[in-house]
Amino acid sequence: MTPLQFQGIGMTSQRTRDRLITRLIEQGIKSHAVLDVMANTPRHLFIDEALSHRAYEDTALPIGFGQTISQPYIVAKMTEVLLANGPLESVLEIGTGCGYQTAVLSQLVQRVYSVERIAGLQSKARERAALLRMNNVKFQLADGNWGWEDEGPFDGILSAAAPEKVPPELVAQLKVGGRLIMPVGSEDKQQLVLIIREEEGISKQYLDAVRFVPMLDGIQK
Repeated sequence: MTPLQFQGIGMTSQRTRDRLITRLIEQGIKSHAVLDVMANTPRHLFIDEALSHRAYEDTALPIGFGQTISQPYIVAKMTEVLLANGPLESVLEIGTGCGYQTAVLSQLVQRVYSVERIAGLQSKARERAALLRMNNVKFQLADGNWGWEDEGPFDGILSAAAPEKVPPELVAQLKVGGRLIMPVGSEDKQQLVLIIREEEGISKQYLDAVRFVPMLDGIQK
């Protein structure tokens, strides 16, 4: 890849990215660390070239296999909430997708463990991770409902797919003080939920209304 492809031109240029960051600030994103990372992460590399001119619009876009790359505001919001109590060492990501959220997390936490159930998506995400030298990311092809017990417990868990109820297996893989953020609900009515594991149980906060793909069972090869 040439530096020009990485940096982008026209509708993928740094100027276009900066306009997106301005919109994120206007929508209430305050974390300078999150904003800086998103300003410097080439979102256009995570979608098909035919859609690259829309990469820095604040919208979800198709990435194949019936999946989408999340809206930048939602990526920023979820990342900001996950890191609200300070830096994290290990984070589990449920739903690698195209790898964009993975790339954002990899620049903000020490280690990312990313689970994806669709082999074709994971293969492309691995290629992008290698291209961008995301050396602190480990991938697994697996059913996200079960998390990644062998690598847990985690300081944080972030899910890009929505179960109807929070899987207890994921809560069990949080460290005490750990934070889990995920969309929860049916396809037509979902809310972003923050769960914090405490010494004696969990606390739960309901955040924005959202719309994510559903969390499905099994592996698609």
